[in-house]
Amino acid sequence: MSINWFPGHMAKARRQIEESLKKVDVVIEILDARIPYASKNPMLDHVIGDKPRVVVLNKKDMANNKETDRWINRLKAEGVYPIALNGKEPNVLKKIENTVVEATKEIFERMERKGINPRAIRAMIVGIPNVGKSTIINNIAKRKVAKTGNTPGVTKAQQWIKAGTKMELLDTPGVLWPKFEDESIGQKLSLTGAIKDNVVNLDDIAIFALKFMQEHHLDALKQFYNINIDENTEIVEIFDAIGQSRGFKMSGNEIDYERVTERVIYDTRDAKIGRFTFDLAESAE
Repeated sequence: MSINWFPGHMAKARRQIEESLKKVDVVIEILDARIPYASKNPMLDHVIGDKPRVVVLNKKDMANNKETDRWINRLKAEGVYPIALNGKEPNVLKKIENTVVEATKEIFERMERKGINPRAIRAMIVGIPNVGKSTIINNIAKRKVAKTGNTPGVTKAQQWIKAGTKMELLDTPGVLWPKFEDESIGQKLSLTGAIKDNVVNLDDIAIFALKFMQEHHLDALKQFYNINIDENTEIVEIFDAIGQSRGFKMSGNEIDYERVTERVIYDTRDAKIGRFTFDLAESAE
């Protein structure tokens, strides 16, 4: 599967980010806690450079807690300021604000020594589509300033947003890189909804999800679909078992594989089967 999903407005977004970096003190990068590696835009590393960076692992309520803790430790070791949260929870502003203050401490101490009057911390929020960036912005600003939804790429225009008393946020459109070198990155992005379903082969995504659960979360998979399988069961047999269990049949009593595929993807994407992290902190690279 070769995914190439790079709308024209995203090339413009990269140029906007490069220009906006001069205006901000810190970059807040929003990642999906289920796929901290796959949802990270490698292009941003080159663009952001040495600017202080706060990394938000969003949707932590859908990810594996232990794995999220491992990612926090890994990110700290990489020299960034990580924080895990659910963008819809009430104390998002306080959590992000505290981390941003910590990340920019040296900058403002330097300004104070030079006799420059204190001002709000200027931050830029970046992230690939559908990692919950708009939800966090709306929560922080306490009003609806960014359009939200489960369709990737809805945040288009750049805008400044007042956030509490200590921050001003510059929202930027989500940026996704033009090509995925690793097939599994595209599969993880699709499984979590960062790539539009109509540009991928959904069968491949469902197979990827089932193989992952078969290897790492077999009991959860068996229990949720009420199926009798083990670690050696062939994927097509798992499809058949789910189809039988859920009654997804066509005429002639044939399994409706299309319905099974869609069900597996949406049940996984919505964390109905369990809270899974598809990028493991010890091995993701």
